Amino acid sequence: MPSRVVVTGIGMVTPIGNDKGSTWDGLVKGNSGAGPVTLFDSDPFLTKIACEVKNFDPLNFMDRKEARQTDRYIQFAMAASQEALADSGLSIDKNNAEQIATIIGSGYGGLGTIQDQVAILQSKGPNRVSPFLMPMMVAEMGASKVSIALGTKGPAYSVTSSCCSGSDSIGAAADMIRRGDAKAVVTGGAESTITPIGFAGFGQAGALSVKRNDEPNLASRPFDQDRDGFVMGEGACVLVLEDLEHALSRDAQIIAELSGYGSTADAYHITHPAENGEGAVRSMRKALVQAELSENELGYINAHGTSTPINDREETRAIKTVFGDLADRIPISSTKSMHGHLLGAGGALEAAICALVVNKGVIPPTINLENADPDCDLDYTPNKARKLEIGSALSNTFGFGGHNTALIFKELDQ
Repeated sequence: MPSRVVVTGIGMVTPIGNDKGSTWDGLVKGNSGAGPVTLFDSDPFLTKIACEVKNFDPLNFMDRKEARQTDRYIQFAMAASQEALADSGLSIDKNNAEQIATIIGSGYGGLGTIQDQVAILQSKGPNRVSPFLMPMMVAEMGASKVSIALGTKGPAYSVTSSCCSGSDSIGAAADMIRRGDAKAVVTGGAESTITPIGFAGFGQAGALSVKRNDEPNLASRPFDQDRDGFVMGEGACVLVLEDLEHALSRDAQIIAELSGYGSTADAYHITHPAENGEGAVRSMRKALVQAELSENELGYINAHGTSTPINDREETRAIKTVFGDLADRIPISSTKSMHGHLLGAGGALEAAICALVVNKGVIPPTINLENADPDCDLDYTPNKARKLEIGSALSNTFGFGGHNTALIFKELDQ
């Protein structure tokens, strides 16, 4: 019989807070992490706002030499992983290191490093390019550096599936535990794309909000009639997943059980979701089947909810297709309204939020939902958190290329 998988630790570095506690408190209060871009000169760009990680000092997690040789997204991954491991109380030593794996996803890897080093190549020539360029830029290096720092000797790799990278990493980690190939996995996602090339690319694709540069805290407004694009975020979120028996044997805290995972592809378009969210429908249904959960038992949905006109409409349709007449009774929220779109790290953060919702009985709101889009007519928990004991929560994540991922967390029922 496959092993059951539980969450025993969570670490966060987000635009709302640099750890799990401050991030969760900010989400419940409805705080926005958006503000003017400070990481580069945004004057030439139509979008001048972002959800940046604030007051982050990598020297709290590594020495100065290592920080110089490590991309910002990797620094986030290492910080969140250290917090997650400490939160779990799991000790790693020579006796169990080979039973602990590391899977940290990233959609874009070291984008800032690539941009900086290309500029050096063009201005100063190839002999001035950093010898650390390749390990700093690859999407896999977040997992490798975390493995080295923590001493995990099981498999260590990255899942890259655009904005689903963090979600699919968690799903892959759960599958590894269910197969018996690991007793625990340090898993999640990390991203840092608030760079000129990142802004140029997403801006040219028409994905970023451009209307509210003077009111950044109001710019991310999922399901609102006046939404005009997402606000780019950055950061990392890492979970410690464990085999249930392994966690019980060491009297670990159990935050929630990860009971369902569904991943599908649209086979439709590189940026637009399939009509009526067809691929999203299949991912949600797969997760429900694996979780052995009926549609009327689901307690909450953390929506992908990017604040783009197409995504929010198609996700609403997909939810209605899966849950039918029950759809308008399920509380939903898009926490991207507060922390922005963390791209490859977003699904990991929102999965962890679902685990905490199950554990704490509080649903964070969708802020800035003032004029509901007539096509988005479900219960999106507008503007104020809601206390509600729920037994299960679903996290939706969708990405460029037609990726769809759904994760379901439940209260542990032994």
